[in-house]
Amino acid sequence: MSAYHPLTESEAIDYARSLPDLFQPDSELASREIGDGNLNLVFHISEPSTGKSIILKQALPYAKVVGESWPLTLDRARIESEALMIQESLCPDLVPHVYAYEPDLALTVMQDLSDHIIMRRGLIERNKYPLFAGHIGTFLARTLFYTSDLGMNQQEKKERVKRFINPELCKITEDLIFDDPYTDSPNNNVPPAIRDAVAAIWQDTGLHLEVAILREKFLTHAQALLHGDLHTGSIFIKPDSTKVIDPEFAYYGPMGFDIGAVFANLLLNFAAQEGWGEDEASRQDFRSYLTGTIRDVWETFEREFRELWDRHGTDRIAKTPGYQDWYMREVLRDTFGFTGSKMVRRVHGLAQVADINQIQDEAAKERAQRLALAIGTSLIKLNRQASSIGEMIEIAEKAVK
Repeated sequence: MSAYHPLTESEAIDYARSLPDLFQPDSELASREIGDGNLNLVFHISEPSTGKSIILKQALPYAKVVGESWPLTLDRARIESEALMIQESLCPDLVPHVYAYEPDLALTVMQDLSDHIIMRRGLIERNKYPLFAGHIGTFLARTLFYTSDLGMNQQEKKERVKRFINPELCKITEDLIFDDPYTDSPNNNVPPAIRDAVAAIWQDTGLHLEVAILREKFLTHAQALLHGDLHTGSIFIKPDSTKVIDPEFAYYGPMGFDIGAVFANLLLNFAAQEGWGEDEASRQDFRSYLTGTIRDVWETFEREFRELWDRHGTDRIAKTPGYQDWYMREVLRDTFGFTGSKMVRRVHGLAQVADINQIQDEAAKERAQRLALAIGTSLIKLNRQASSIGEMIEIAEKAVK
């Protein structure tokens, strides 16, 4: 089974059986293909007699949503497995354990998280997760600090940057987030009801300037090893556990991009409350939970990142008084810009979000779409002047009013 080919369910079972110390010899195994993503096959392999289970994730050489006309590198499977292993070494409770990586098959074998749910679904169901802010704030602080020039030897970091050059998947981000939403691109999927608001974005050169600056940062600022696609669809969750999954877009980029991805998806759900809240009081309550989560994530991240810097910083010159404050302000400002740009692309770009698209009432859906665009564009325009996380929350709350 060494030559690459997409696995069948029976082959997935055979491979799982060959792994040491996971299943009983000769026991019956069951498989089901559960992948609902665009880029991979995902098999759930279980042993009914013991209840043990694992996940086999195999990269496809093309985007499943499009077909073989959109080829993709299989090296992203290596990038994903190596990123997960690095993240597990830094945050062992916050990512799935990787049991094996099979390079010839572009196959990663990992912990089954079937007792969790995808966070996007949980938020659509209006569940609250009081531990999430602490968990994800810690994940961001530790993964971003310890993979940066602040937390590791700079020469070793340069070697790691080489291992995480990810041009094909970065190209998807560069186009879908920083280009297509700002022009009448065939990749867009513009809801007819808000075409006027989208057309205004296409004509807003002041907005385009800020997006061009953000895009330049995404292209050139190799600050830390990013997850690269840290939205609420890449987080498995339950009340006492948070697991970050799917870092196949991992590469070295600006820290604010990962933080902004988290905030953008919380704010998209904030906008979507137009269609999910039963009444104004219910909408306000859940929105307060979401904005409080944003504040708590940022405060956890900043506090823990500064503590790591003070205790474990590797660079003498980075301890110069005032530098840490400047650095954190720049990360905050980048976070504003990337939050806004991740929001805008999810309203009328190629890949949108169920938070908004599953709203059944068309008028409520339109209000949510317009609200998301208003918040996103305001964050982009403010980004280089932002001074506190409170300003992000204020922008969201003012947009509702």
